[in-house]
Amino acid sequence: MNHLSHAAEQFQESAIRRTGMLGATVPGLISLAAGYPAPEVFPWDDLQSITADLLARRDGNTLQYGATRGYRPLIEHLLSGTLAARGIAAQFEDVIITTGSQQGLDLAGRVLIDPGDVILVELPTYSGAISAFHNLQGRMAGVPQDAEGLDLPALDATIAGLSATGQRAKFIYVTPNFQNPAGNLMSRPRRLALLEAARRHDLLILEDDPYGSIYFEDVTTAADTRPIKADDAEGRVIYLGSFSKVLVPGLRVAWMVAPRMIAQKAELAKQAADICGSAFDQRIVHSALDRGVVDRIAPGLRAHYQAKRTVMEQALTATLAGRVKWTSPRGGFFLWIELPAGVDDCALFDRALKAKVSFVLGSAFFVNGQGHQFARLAFSGANHEQISEGIGRLAAAIMATD
Repeated sequence: MNHLSHAAEQFQESAIRRTGMLGATVPGLISLAAGYPAPEVFPWDDLQSITADLLARRDGNTLQYGATRGYRPLIEHLLSGTLAARGIAAQFEDVIITTGSQQGLDLAGRVLIDPGDVILVELPTYSGAISAFHNLQGRMAGVPQDAEGLDLPALDATIAGLSATGQRAKFIYVTPNFQNPAGNLMSRPRRLALLEAARRHDLLILEDDPYGSIYFEDVTTAADTRPIKADDAEGRVIYLGSFSKVLVPGLRVAWMVAPRMIAQKAELAKQAADICGSAFDQRIVHSALDRGVVDRIAPGLRAHYQAKRTVMEQALTATLAGRVKWTSPRGGFFLWIELPAGVDDCALFDRALKAKVSFVLGSAFFVNGQGHQFARLAFSGANHEQISEGIGRLAAAIMATD
């Protein structure tokens, strides 16, 4: 007898998580798949000091259940510090501390999606969002991107096509800053135009911003990464951010800033999911912010990941010049390559595994069954030697199928 719900029978696994676990089963594998932060830039000494200080106080609240909404001093620091610096004006009641940005995607989906609802997403888009929305029985319609970001005429056409069949999109999901997987940085004019399109079509925007602080030297002004939420005067934008990329991912501390009613409903959904996040982890993050740890290490993080991007691009140029195409990312963790004509990502993946290198299938980021001519390469977690060697192995696999 099958006791599973219809929704559970349709659950999707994250392609990134599945591929990222291969390192434990394939000896000698170089992973260019998982977009993990680099352990060598974790602020080990700061976190050791902060943790020791918190435990030395023997304050029971440090290790007790916390508020569902989150640790109040952390939220207040976010409001006056991180969010204010990004141009976002919000109140305490608008913010929820989440267990990673992934929980923010799930909570937003639980509040907004009914079975069968349509969500508009970028082509390509983050596979974790695809899984979250799919598992809530949402249906996704993809909208192409160009160098400036989401293609707005294509967005209008997609919405018109839905309307012609009696359907209406619930919201638009976008990652404007160094998108996962394509690495795109949406231009400032395109962000404003997207906000206007959302107003015109009466849509919400779910803005995911895990990489906005990991920008490289060719991002020259704060306006380049200014969140769409900063210009949201009508309460149309739900904004997700995270400390995973700028502090450490193991603490699983992130946030959602949402219109008041949505934030209230998200708090109720979070009560049902986990009651509250880790009070201890949130106090660690608050202390790291209060002591200036995040601001102090940020320039080094940017330099670290920029150098790795350069190493990967140099390796691609040396081994695959003229065979693959890419646009140099101006921040983030990923490089998105277009494979040679006739090379399929699935077939290449099998050959790459035999050469002991992994990547994430480009097709995993498309909701329309396309994308087999692409691959996502992560430069964040591997060291320089591994990046160069991994690209060499990948190049051999490509040339064997080219």
